[in-house]
Amino acid sequence: MKTAISIPDPIFEKAENLAQRLAKTRSQLYAEAVAEYVLRHDPETVTDRINAVLDTISEPEDPFVAATSNAVLSQVKW
Repeated sequence: MKTAISIPDPIFEKAENLAQRLAKTRSQLYAEAVAEYVLRHDPETVTDRINAVLDTISEPEDPFVAATSNAVLSQVKW
């Protein structure tokens, strides 16, 4: 699909330089940039990424650390 957009000159110039450096067309560069922006702001994607990071964190093995963490978190007003 074709569309027309207005971009400030400094951003346009930087995008042009980047497209040349990456050997991409202007259309490719803008399409990839918008796709990445949309993906980064998709609530499900953000949640999936947070969950992936949390999955790498293990529960504390020290009973004192676990008990203290639970005590502190139970006092936090969510």
